[in-house]
Amino acid sequence: MLKYESVDEYANALLGGEDEALTRMRSEAEEAGLPRIQVPPEIGRLLTFLVKLSGARRILEIGTLFGYSTVIMARALPEDGSLVTLEVEPRHAELAAANLARAGLADRARIEAGDARASLAAMSGETFDLVFIDADKVSYPAYLEAALDLTHKGSVIVADNVWRGGGVTAPRDDNTRGPARFNEMVASDRRLLTVFVSSRGGDDATSVSLVV
Repeated sequence: MLKYESVDEYANALLGGEDEALTRMRSEAEEAGLPRIQVPPEIGRLLTFLVKLSGARRILEIGTLFGYSTVIMARALPEDGSLVTLEVEPRHAELAAANLARAGLADRARIEAGDARASLAAMSGETFDLVFIDADKVSYPAYLEAALDLTHKGSVIVADNVWRGGGVTAPRDDNTRGPARFNEMVASDRRLLTVFVSSRGGDDATSVSLVV
């Protein structure tokens, strides 16, 4: 009988899951009633890997929640790097700001509170080396279009929750239609080289695209 039920469980045990600071952030967020939808350890590790591998100095995150993935990516940046994260819920933004300050990353990461589409439109002309999309699923196609306008050759665009337990193969609601359309877009756009990385024991996946 296998000791581990999935490759993710095995990898997290072998390579390490969340550290004490991340565990504390997650526990406090759960106690505050926030949804348990932060990235799992294997995707946190993937984000760290991609920031380091790409040499990213400027990161854009769409969807902050309580700052879990924000802290992970900000940690991986060089000292002069910067991260902008977009969050629509003021309560979530406040908690994320407190978490960033406690992690000593307040000078490296900035939270833009408000509607993400409006914030993205206001960023016209800026460029980022890595974009992480993990917000409302119905807007994934719009977020991809914005990300393409805000990146350059060599940038990396990452989007979580693109499998939805297989729901994207026969989408029936906004939570599957958005990611399904997003997947079609990254697959057909010649500017992108894309792979899907399985997570959560195969129940979901993360899209990783290189702007070529």
